[in-house]
Amino acid sequence: MKYHSLTISDPKELVFGKAPFPVTTPKGLIIGGGRVYPELNFTLPPITISQDNHREIISQYEQIIESALIRAKDLHQDGVIFEFETLLEMTKEPAFGVEITAAMAEKCLQFQQKHGLVSEIRLTPNDLRDLERPIRMRTGSYLAPMLELFEKGAEAGAGILSIESTGGKELCDPALLQCDIESVVYSLSVLGVRDMRFLWSRIVDICSRTGAIPGGDTACGFGNTAMVLADKHYIPKVFASVVRIITAVRTLTAIEAGALGPDKDCGYEGPFLKAITGTPISMEGRTSACAHFSPVGNVAGVCCDLWSNESVADTMMLSGMAPTVYMEQLIYDARLFNQAIAGGSAASFISMMSESDIHLDPQALILSPGPVIEISKALVSGTNSIDASVKGALKGLEIIEEAVHSGELKLEEREHIWIDMIRDQLSDIPTDEGVFTERIEAKLEEHSVQLSEYGL
Repeated sequence: MKYHSLTISDPKELVFGKAPFPVTTPKGLIIGGGRVYPELNFTLPPITISQDNHREIISQYEQIIESALIRAKDLHQDGVIFEFETLLEMTKEPAFGVEITAAMAEKCLQFQQKHGLVSEIRLTPNDLRDLERPIRMRTGSYLAPMLELFEKGAEAGAGILSIESTGGKELCDPALLQCDIESVVYSLSVLGVRDMRFLWSRIVDICSRTGAIPGGDTACGFGNTAMVLADKHYIPKVFASVVRIITAVRTLTAIEAGALGPDKDCGYEGPFLKAITGTPISMEGRTSACAHFSPVGNVAGVCCDLWSNESVADTMMLSGMAPTVYMEQLIYDARLFNQAIAGGSAASFISMMSESDIHLDPQALILSPGPVIEISKALVSGTNSIDASVKGALKGLEIIEEAVHSGELKLEEREHIWIDMIRDQLSDIPTDEGVFTERIEAKLEEHSVQLSEYGL
């Protein structure tokens, strides 16, 4: 663990639009410098991608960007971020992803020159490495095209680089379904941390050569997977809450490796990262309902610096194409954030966003400013990533339990037993990596985890 104290230790200072270490993008947008900007995330509708329709697909991305920029201009927005999450074919064939990036970057430049509307592209290639079986994170054939897309995409105009990396997911997925907190901790705090060090040292190096900003990672495939499973009543909400806390240790590794923010939105671990490191963060909440439901629609915004949506397909709605619709929604939300800052009412707005969510779900409770600071203090008190995960998770359980006992949190009776069950399991986890690895060796073999691919 690189961080042993908090950059933001007062919950009142954990606010939207302001970060201790703001980031200036290549085109001059200052993220975390006193304003919240919208970040639009979009994708294609179901479509077969082949060599024959590359030009058609590139044109569709150009139309998405142009329509969203027109709407932003008409709503007097002066700065926006576009997140381009590539589809598998666009990462497997980096030249295709680069061509799309370049086409969208050209549209952005045209609008800046003609209308003064500044926009940046966040390029988020797929993590292809888990397509191989057994998964090979370091020696497989899929790493090279990912890194090529990062580098050439940055050269083509992407100003921010991010990824939803998947190191440890082969162990974490079955662990979530089995509510096996021991394996979750190992997958995130050992495998995930080791993979993040490996991958992000390379991404940061690419950024140093290209001038792009190393944004950050997200534990979407871990924390959000747990949240969605809990929403479907497959696993307890308490368990999903603890998973969310543990993901912060994994994602923090990107910043320890040199990522500057804004981190990527869809893992929801951003508030912990902001409290610990002071980097700006991107968050999504109610605007992510196009892709998944969540119990954190409002509280997710309390300390965002970019306000985003989850990936919305380019389909027709009554008013227009869906990405353009979401551009408008994000802009109006950003206006509220920024008016609250300008009018000196940010604290009241934060209170309303928190209070509207935190009494109904433990996953919302742990994302409110007070609990974020307390949990973050526990995280940085850890001697290593395993110890940090255990201490942070235990503090989260303590906060949830206190809120239940005080009547501040409504929690179904069947959830209560999980607090002690998870606490007992966490308290028994060895914090020595070697001892921990030996202890779960059978599980690693069962799920074909290749330890050498994680430097073990």
